[in-house]
Amino acid sequence: MLPTDANAFAGDIPVTTDIMTSLRQDWLGNIRADLLAGLVVALALIPEAIAFSIIAGVDPKVGLYASFSIAVITAIVGGRPGMISAATAATAVLMITLVKDHGLQYLLAATVLAGLLQILAGLFKLGNVMRFVSKSVMTGFVNALAILIFLAQLPELDMGTEGVTLLTYIMVAGGLGIIYLFPYVTTAIPSPLVTIVVLTALALFFGLDVRTVGDMGALPDTLPIFLIPEIPLNLETLKIIFPVSAAIAVVGLLESLMTAKLVDDLTDTKSDKNRECIGQGVANTATGFIGGMAGCAMIGQSMINVKSGGRGRLSCFAAGVFLLFLIVVLGDWVARIPMPALVAIMIMVSVGTFSWSSLKDLREHPGASSIVMVATVVVTVFSHNLALGVLTGVLLSGIFFAWKIAAVFRVTSEASDGGRARAYVVEGQLFFATAPDLADAFDFGEVLERVTIDVSRAHIWDISSVAALDMVVLKFRREGADVEIIGMNEASETLMGRLAEHDKPGALERLMGH
Repeated sequence: MLPTDANAFAGDIPVTTDIMTSLRQDWLGNIRADLLAGLVVALALIPEAIAFSIIAGVDPKVGLYASFSIAVITAIVGGRPGMISAATAATAVLMITLVKDHGLQYLLAATVLAGLLQILAGLFKLGNVMRFVSKSVMTGFVNALAILIFLAQLPELDMGTEGVTLLTYIMVAGGLGIIYLFPYVTTAIPSPLVTIVVLTALALFFGLDVRTVGDMGALPDTLPIFLIPEIPLNLETLKIIFPVSAAIAVVGLLESLMTAKLVDDLTDTKSDKNRECIGQGVANTATGFIGGMAGCAMIGQSMINVKSGGRGRLSCFAAGVFLLFLIVVLGDWVARIPMPALVAIMIMVSVGTFSWSSLKDLREHPGASSIVMVATVVVTVFSHNLALGVLTGVLLSGIFFAWKIAAVFRVTSEASDGGRARAYVVEGQLFFATAPDLADAFDFGEVLERVTIDVSRAHIWDISSVAALDMVVLKFRREGADVEIIGMNEASETLMGRLAEHDKPGALERLMGH
């Protein structure tokens, strides 16, 4: 027994070693850059979390606590190292009516339920649906988010807003100059962090009158505590919160999976999409119990993180911890950070996120791909609904794909035996779009004794094509011809065997009666 046990134990060593190596790489492989990037992200998260709280109609601490909790938990259990998750506008807009009609406690319960639904999605491996998102949809998603990020900065540049003056524009321009020029001096310190420090120092030293983070809302000065939502536990409550929870779960997962794919491409690494679903779910479930609102991955902060050098789980974890430290311990100082510094950073994110090459590609890529990309951008920007924009793109991609596949379908035939027999050859994919063409490709008025239908160059996909082939066989038999279908592959034969009617008793009589 000893040798066997020893061998079994030895066989486990490589697996354990691989896990430990992966953990060290994720957490300790990029410590300095991850910590600095996490600090930059934390500073950028504060005004956004406050803004998203205002959108949802709740106290700023709800969004701030959520951003801390979600960032820390997804760093540990999420599937994409280097991606930042927190409270977001995409989920905040779904909460407005619920908060207005029923209050914060129902929102916390909806957050918990949304997390549970996301965990179920991960367990059922729904993260694999990302393979159905085309490159055109992904490009449209990225471009739409870049536009939305830029548009979100416009209120801070509106002269009609209190505190916004010409000085604001000068500081934003100066911030952009630091962001793009400082890397030529050194890349040891992220230029967005330098921008925040320099502009804050200038604003304090000269007493500049500009909007600050403190103008966005009051920062909490206590740690979050565990609480259970105070709601009636009955079916009526479930009816109220389930539609909101389901919407949050879907939108949150969609944005998270799309952002994960983008970070995959930026860092040339792979991520576990199903684990990400579960990680987001665990984070939202836990967040609801500390008084936070639901959230998901943030493409803007993820881009800041990556561009600042963040790559591992430590960067997201650090962002959450720094965020809590900044608002609870250093809140008075954080409140003095000038908004132009953060606006400059988000403009940098917007410019860097937009796929400028896609504008040139509009003329070079196939028309269908360009239409999908533009439609995704237009629907997302005008609806401010990422899920609706992406679903539009996916739907159009499917329609164009079906159209393209249907175009390569054809049926040819050749007569034999003195015109008493004919062999038909079907080529292409048989599905709902080609089923009508299949039915029209045969001449049922020709007097034949034998008909052979060769489908060796075709594949039968659905019930529509089975029904069309059924009708062809039965119509020939009605005219007195013997019909044989040959060349079916295994999958097509299985489908035909289960659904086809032409060989079942009474099929011809039913057709003639019809």
